[in-house]
Amino acid sequence: MNAPGKSEAPHSESKRFAFLVAAGIFLSRIAGLIRDRVFAHYFGNSDAADAFKAAFRIPNFLQNMFGEGVLSASFIPVYAGLLARKDEEESRRIAGAVASLLALTTSILVLLGVLATPYLIDLIAPGFHGEKRELTIRLVRILFPGAGLLVFSAWCLGILNSHRRFFLSYTAPVIWNVAMIVTLWGFGSRYAQYPLAEILAWGSVVGSALQVGVQLPVVLRLLHGLPLSFDHQAENVRTVVRNFVPVFISRGVVQISAYIDALLASLLPTGAVAALAYAQTLYTLPVSLFGMSVSAAELPAMSGAVGGEDEVAEVLRVRLNSGLRQIAFFVLPSVVAFLALGDVIVAAIYRSGRFTQADVIYVWGILAGSTVGLLASTLGRLYASTYYALRDTRTPLRFAVLRVILTTILGYFCAIPLPPMLGIEPRWGVAGLTISAGVSSWVEFTLLRRALNRRIGTTGLPADYLAKLWLSALLAAAGGWSVRHFFAHHSPIVLAILALAPYGVIYFAATLMLGLAEARALFGRAFGAARLP
Repeated sequence: MNAPGKSEAPHSESKRFAFLVAAGIFLSRIAGLIRDRVFAHYFGNSDAADAFKAAFRIPNFLQNMFGEGVLSASFIPVYAGLLARKDEEESRRIAGAVASLLALTTSILVLLGVLATPYLIDLIAPGFHGEKRELTIRLVRILFPGAGLLVFSAWCLGILNSHRRFFLSYTAPVIWNVAMIVTLWGFGSRYAQYPLAEILAWGSVVGSALQVGVQLPVVLRLLHGLPLSFDHQAENVRTVVRNFVPVFISRGVVQISAYIDALLASLLPTGAVAALAYAQTLYTLPVSLFGMSVSAAELPAMSGAVGGEDEVAEVLRVRLNSGLRQIAFFVLPSVVAFLALGDVIVAAIYRSGRFTQADVIYVWGILAGSTVGLLASTLGRLYASTYYALRDTRTPLRFAVLRVILTTILGYFCAIPLPPMLGIEPRWGVAGLTISAGVSSWVEFTLLRRALNRRIGTTGLPADYLAKLWLSALLAAAGGWSVRHFFAHHSPIVLAILALAPYGVIYFAATLMLGLAEARALFGRAFGAARLP
């Protein structure tokens, strides 16, 4: 057991693992941003762009339902617990049984998805008609097998994470992004948008196979082969399945919320679906880099905590509070940067070819709406991981259902009737979707924290810590905005470098002067010192 008084070394190790996760996610997200920039260059906010972004959501539902989040919550706590108890034979058996169940289930769902595609399009994009709808159907049918492969990639990630092989599991998506980038570069100038979208879909499927391929050899070494079986009656397998069902439903209702957003966006003018996807790519960057990295690193460690109820609660409380501080230290300045310098960021990533300055302002508005719930959604990930470590998957489910209901009601009102009532162009209803989702995220986060505090004791971020972060971020924004004003005539990429570099330096300097431990630790790692005097 990691006693409170001996937590320094484990926390240092956990931060190192979080860094590896963040580094892997950073590389994959950078590759994703490059992919989206190349995509925007060839497609802009066109009908073909709307069709591809909408089509990608449907098979992506399969990946999200059976993928990383669900397996992390249901499989890793059981598998990591067996590894902690040195029961390698049982852990191998569980891994093989879960792989077999996933392979069978996803194969059936991929087949059903391909056959039911026209009906799925009517559900997800009822605003699409004619050639746009037909293209979306063709794209979905191509993309579905790739999504099935990515489910197996998520199983590989669960094995790798449990063995603390974080970097490989989170850099593997780079090869998927590279496959799509190469496809666009190779065929983009030779084909019109509609056929190019179909070629890109095939490139995505090839990339999915390559993503699994780079992980599988290491996984096979860790498991000493692939012990496939259908031993679903084993107690540990049944535990995984029992944990899987509530998380599956929880992920399902979250995905339903995302699909409702896409449905509402499809009812808005051309470009709304693509613009929402562009903004979500940027919005999810800090969520993945900081929320997912800390949560992924902490879940195996939390799941391996043993001892009495009070001892486990103390370990979880200390780890949770430390993780919350790490997340907020990076996410809060991301919120301010998206608000103050969002147009600079969007232009640097996307402005090229068919993606114009008007598109930049449109995506910035949607991105600004997303910042409402950015901090809540990232902190909420770590709270959910703590519940999963306690083998409680039902409490997060209840709150996720409530969030989805609230998001749906607020989202419809803010996206459809509210813009005309305020005299705003209908296309800006997409920003209403992101704002309503943010409000709902805060409600869910508050409920998660309150319920967990009753179980393990007080957790959360001190008010003075948050005040120091806000002050530092606002000072940094003032500096970045000033630079932006004086160098506005430069190209988007140069302007982004000139504005964001001082933003980061000022924020880091301010937090360091205010004595925040996270800034001091970052400074120590950057300059090879264990701690500052």
